[in-house]
Amino acid sequence: MAALTTPSFSIDEFLQQEREKDLLRFSTAGSVDDGKSTLIGRLLYDTQSVYEDQVRSIQGKGTTAPGQIDFALLTDGLRAEREQGITIDVAYRYFSTARRKFIIADTPGHEQYTRNMVTGASTADAAVVLIDASKGVLLQSRRHAYIASLLRVRHVLVAVNKMDLIGYDQAAFRAIERDFSLLLEQIAADTGSPVESIFVPVSALAGDNIVHRSKAMLWYSGPSLLELLEALPSSLDTRAEPFRFPVQRVLRPDHSFRGFAGQIASGTVRPGDRVTVLPSGRSAEVSRIVTYDGDLAEAYAPLSVTLVLNRELDISRGDLIVLADAPATVAKSVKAALVWMDRRPLELHRRYLLKHTSQTAPAFLSSIEHRTNIGTFSHEPAETLEMNGIGVVTLNLLRPIALDLYGENRGTGAFILIDAETNSTAAAGMITTASSYETEGSHIHAGAWGPVTAGERAARWGHRGGVLELSGPTELIDAIERSLFAAGAISNRIEADDDAFLLHPSLLEIVTEMQIQSGLLALVVHENDSGTLMARAEDRQLTLDANDPLKAVSAVHQLLHSTGILIFFEKADL
Repeated sequence: MAALTTPSFSIDEFLQQEREKDLLRFSTAGSVDDGKSTLIGRLLYDTQSVYEDQVRSIQGKGTTAPGQIDFALLTDGLRAEREQGITIDVAYRYFSTARRKFIIADTPGHEQYTRNMVTGASTADAAVVLIDASKGVLLQSRRHAYIASLLRVRHVLVAVNKMDLIGYDQAAFRAIERDFSLLLEQIAADTGSPVESIFVPVSALAGDNIVHRSKAMLWYSGPSLLELLEALPSSLDTRAEPFRFPVQRVLRPDHSFRGFAGQIASGTVRPGDRVTVLPSGRSAEVSRIVTYDGDLAEAYAPLSVTLVLNRELDISRGDLIVLADAPATVAKSVKAALVWMDRRPLELHRRYLLKHTSQTAPAFLSSIEHRTNIGTFSHEPAETLEMNGIGVVTLNLLRPIALDLYGENRGTGAFILIDAETNSTAAAGMITTASSYETEGSHIHAGAWGPVTAGERAARWGHRGGVLELSGPTELIDAIERSLFAAGAISNRIEADDDAFLLHPSLLEIVTEMQIQSGLLALVVHENDSGTLMARAEDRQLTLDANDPLKAVSAVHQLLHSTGILIFFEKADL
């Protein structure tokens, strides 16, 4: 590494010191060309955290003047990034000082890659927001500050960069400080999440106030950026918070051992603690905390352990183990702040997969409360969210899950939405309110030993029993069946022209009635080569152009919604 000296103590002592240092994760944010990658490169270079051959490999390259190192090349590793001169993906870098260890997430500044910025900031303890001193506060600076607040990043270091380009002008720095402070107050009022902000005038290219204090700005008497990062408290210490343990796997190597493996999301657990498993609500005591290196007398976040309970409980992946005296909320309906990440816009009443801790549950977006205008922070009505759009939505889950509000627990209050058809990440969400499942029904497992009701099937599948009659070309009917399958509908196709139904006309009615009683969606099909599609559900009928399959499939879904066959969780008759 650059200017690296051999330590005077043993390797074992060095490694022990490294293990004892605490870790701070921070992300960078700002507009395009504000100098984020250059700042991180300078930080790595001045802390002697890059190898000499890395430095030699970038000398004479990049966009800086002759004789100057383009530090951005130390972090922009993708060929496309180097060609475009902008960061397009999250670059994670590790470095260490005498006081602590750091993981940096260098995130893109371009609006097109806002979703990457969300990814980088989601696990950060702090955010370094860069502002170009010659440009002031831009729209993208507002966007990134808003997202940092939304993600509950409590410490924001505002680095006013490129001070060398404005002659290290104190008045210009103070003007940006006033403008951005007012901006952060507006954001805190909207998100309900105040942030602690500190402003530092820097020049990443010249190295002013990055690692060492600058002699070019004697009017600034505060610490350098690195000194601030070393002094910030880490928010990863959650030992005093309520215990949350999402189960990732059930371990049963033989008949004598049954353990539940996972990573502790927050809090502390000890043998003898009484815990409750959610959503079942059943309780037991922790008898052992098992690890590869032996049993522990205490475990806390973010350790990965295996819990052994003192009695048999039905526990599976996705269940949440909590301390009995500090339960989480079991909910079937939540309101959440959403950052939309997919190129395909948000679609109301479409089934998505909600990934929360170690489980995945089907969910519908039933309404958009509002969309946030980043330019004014006003709340606007909206029927959809486009890529990088930010808003508040209501989600209805097809089965209850145990969770916390994001403001109380980032680990169990965050989720992502997955497009069930493409398996792509559609959105990142932060739960703001949740409707408790217990308050709407008497007991979660009431009737657990009784028959499954029609309402329970509807809640699980997202539809009640019904009949959809289709008459038209085979290819289009196949497409409709496939679309319903992708949406999660439990359907059964019945060929109405089968000889059995022609010989016994009453048999078709008997079979479809049985399907309805079982909660299935019966597709009664009449295949023909006409250029139209007839679709009937209950007392409603549509005649559609078979030559426009996308429009026909959408119309059939709307037909099923309008008749109440495709329903949502809050409408289920539980």
